[in-house]
Amino acid sequence: MDKLIYLDNAATTRTAPEVVEAMLPYFTENYGNPSSVYGFAAANKDVITRQREIIGDAIGAKGNEIYFTAGGSESDNWALKATAEACESKGKHIITTKIEHHAILHTCEYLEKRGYEVTYLDVDENGIVKLDELKKAIRPDTILISVMYANNEIGSIQPIREIGEIAHEHGILFHTDAVQAFCQIPIDVNACHIDMLSASGHKLNGPKGIGFLYIRTGVKIRSFVHGGAQERKRRAGTENVPGIVGLGKAVERAVSSLEERTGKERELRDYLIRRIENEIPYCRLNGDREKRLPNNVNFSFQFVEGESLLIMLDMKGICASSGSACTSGSLDPSHVLLAIGLPHEIAHGSLRMTLGEETTKEDLDYVVDSLKGIVENLRGMSPLYEDFIKKQNN
Repeated sequence: MDKLIYLDNAATTRTAPEVVEAMLPYFTENYGNPSSVYGFAAANKDVITRQREIIGDAIGAKGNEIYFTAGGSESDNWALKATAEACESKGKHIITTKIEHHAILHTCEYLEKRGYEVTYLDVDENGIVKLDELKKAIRPDTILISVMYANNEIGSIQPIREIGEIAHEHGILFHTDAVQAFCQIPIDVNACHIDMLSASGHKLNGPKGIGFLYIRTGVKIRSFVHGGAQERKRRAGTENVPGIVGLGKAVERAVSSLEERTGKERELRDYLIRRIENEIPYCRLNGDREKRLPNNVNFSFQFVEGESLLIMLDMKGICASSGSACTSGSLDPSHVLLAIGLPHEIAHGSLRMTLGEETTKEDLDYVVDSLKGIVENLRGMSPLYEDFIKKQNN
């Protein structure tokens, strides 16, 4: 393939060369187990501590509040399951939303089968939680509120500070899945009263297979993996030192470039949105226009089937998606798009494009020019579109 334009950075990102470079010595030279007592291996404990501090600084947390995991899904599972177990004597009610990542939704289903009650909040047409509905959902036995910081499909950013204040006022633990938001928008766990936060390395030009769960000091949740004393006895298993170093380097790199990088992404994002809205009829921007991740563009194209759209874009060297990579094998329309009120037939025609630091304006011009032709061709094969045009002309 001569051309490759990668617009699926919400699924994963290219690991930055300096991240790979930072990791390599911990595969081949500094390979000791940090739990060993001799100096060669024990030195890696100090390395891990330093990465905790780098990551903690990025969200206003202390280094000892950062617990390393295998990624966002594990962190989400840990936050929900361990909180449910630890707080069972207080209550068995959890509040979340209908647009969460499946790492949250499927964990909630797991807990429901074990006697817990879950309230799934509706969102408005832009995918934003209604704070009044959240307040109404709180009960005396509510033990946890879990609301994602920003949606992975439509990019809408939630009123996290307000949600945290509501949880704090009621003495309820507050967890947020920040996998898409971390290092894309500023986060302060103290200002937002966040008790637990999940994040993953491969969304910010770091390696796959590494993430973390922030757990505020004083939050009493159970250990997630039992065995050794790693992660202060809360998550057993030999530490993934190369991955941890790579995550730390990726965070350091992302924080230092945050303002400039996201400013560029916003400019390109808005340019892409304008061109599509001005040049392709019968399309809908999904998600909030203002409270939106800097790199997220999500459209639904009426009278177009999303899978065909993706295949034809791929033939032109354009990588995009119709939603979360974790549900790409499903034939069902996105649960997020249904939750914001789209009918099935329009939700099926969705396209998510997520920009990265290497995306250029020229790339986006090529994408829009290609997209215009593809949508026109697909609509030309649609009996529904033909009927629609006939009615419009009558």
